[in-house]
Amino acid sequence: MTIKRLKQAAQVVLENNILSFWMEKMPDYTNGGFYGRMDGYGNLHPEADKGAILNARILWTFSAAYRVLKNEIYLMMATRAKDYFINHFIDKEYGGVYWSVDCKGTPVDTKKQFYAIGFAIYGLSEYARATGDREALDYALQLFECIEEHALDTKYNGYIEAMTRDWLPIADMRLSEHDENYPKSQNTHLHIIEPYANLFRTLRECKTAVPQETVIRVEKALRNIIDIFTEKILNPETHHLDLFFENDWTRGAGQLESYGHDIECSWLMHEAALVLDDKEVLKRVEPVVRIVAKASEKGINPDGSMIHEANLDKGTVDDDLHWWVQAENVVGWLNIYQHFGDNDALNHAIRCWEYISSKLIDYENGEWYWSCRPNGNINRNEDKAGFWKCPYHNGRMCLEIIERFC
Repeated sequence: MTIKRLKQAAQVVLENNILSFWMEKMPDYTNGGFYGRMDGYGNLHPEADKGAILNARILWTFSAAYRVLKNEIYLMMATRAKDYFINHFIDKEYGGVYWSVDCKGTPVDTKKQFYAIGFAIYGLSEYARATGDREALDYALQLFECIEEHALDTKYNGYIEAMTRDWLPIADMRLSEHDENYPKSQNTHLHIIEPYANLFRTLRECKTAVPQETVIRVEKALRNIIDIFTEKILNPETHHLDLFFENDWTRGAGQLESYGHDIECSWLMHEAALVLDDKEVLKRVEPVVRIVAKASEKGINPDGSMIHEANLDKGTVDDDLHWWVQAENVVGWLNIYQHFGDNDALNHAIRCWEYISSKLIDYENGEWYWSCRPNGNINRNEDKAGFWKCPYHNGRMCLEIIERFC
């Protein structure tokens, strides 16, 4: 498969499989916004709670699709997501965003998970980037200040996981029931570097006047989190990115390797450095980008797919082939090919795309399945759309292919 054919195929999947599903099946015309859940068998659950992460990711996806493809219907969906998010997820009293609301938009879980606030910045800044909307940009900047004020550890550096609604310590800081309860994680830092890079890029591109000190403040934070990845999160012995940490950056939870996060981190770290446009930062980051991508190869199967993660202490492997891991696998290796001319990386990306095309895309009902079992069976026990299942990983993969090789 050539790059040209890959780009054509990606746009077809993006528009006819992913975006069409979310436009046709998920808008909630009774209570506003988007439904909170469709299960793996295609059954809609209109009473399901609505999560901040899902809604912020919908906002980012349709905003980015509009920016790249200029289709007004994508702008309409993005605006629907933006308005609902601002009206129902942003805490007007204490700041930040609620973790979830019920189907009618009333807050259910009011904890402040900084991962979710990061995604809110990502979605709102992308809407501002695509449209020039000052309201979205102002909210993105307010949320940036929330993270910097409440999450930044001024003693040891880095960002903590969560707090209560009114910014008090919280005992259970886990992002999900599958995570370990540590105060710092690779995953939250990953989804802070991602929105900070996008916010900085949007501020530079924005034609609306923004105080220079604001731009400098965002740039400083972006530089800092790049350093956190290269100096704290990167394991210098294994070249994987460790997952959980104590406040003082003591590594916790044993020897865990998350191959999907490794390859995703490799290209998002690179993107952050490229957005800064600083040759010295790039000189320092690009070798890390390559060695982390190389470490992720451990999770690649002979058919090009990538397994999720492994616990080396327990000798267990999560070898389900998750939709998001495959999407990030494609982008990560295309990034290596594009910037370093590595033909083996291009082969990794194309073979994984071929796996996705044959196994994970639901051509009949739209969107992708959550995962495929190692034996080839589709996993329908997990959602088709839900708190974590969204159009962002796969939609972004398609958009990255379109934009990188225009």
